[in-house]
Amino acid sequence: MTPRLVSKVGDLSSLAKIHATSFAEPWTERAIDELLASPGSLAFCAEDGFVLARVAADEAEILTLAVRPDRRRRGVGTSLVRAAADHASALGARYIFLEVAVGNAGATSLYTGLGFGGVGRRPAYYDSGPDKREDALILRSNLPLPPLGKRPEAG
Repeated sequence: MTPRLVSKVGDLSSLAKIHATSFAEPWTERAIDELLASPGSLAFCAEDGFVLARVAADEAEILTLAVRPDRRRRGVGTSLVRAAADHASALGARYIFLEVAVGNAGATSLYTGLGFGGVGRRPAYYDSGPDKREDALILRSNLPLPPLGKRPEAG
């Protein structure tokens, strides 16, 4: 499975559908379209998932990663994050950041396995139900990402 760079035409509906399978408050086609139209934004997709990121100067940020629940833990997320990180690195980014809910053990495991490490926390960042908020972990990795199975360099 090789992720492909998203062109806005024809991809928005499928991306919104995938996002809806992954999040309680999914992004609409319009929201995804507006993000893709903003400077430095890019997305890679596969049949079962997509990643949306933004590059500004020497930093990149993963805005969302969505993989259909029945296709998780099969390398889709890893391939998507690597594609976005490789592209961001080629554009000159030296670091990549993201936020992940503290309770999302699967996503946290994916990101730490790719070389991301904690650099901060955003209290009550995510809405996790009626009158409930969940903290976000801020994770960062140097670019390019380390090869799978290798520990990233300190820094």
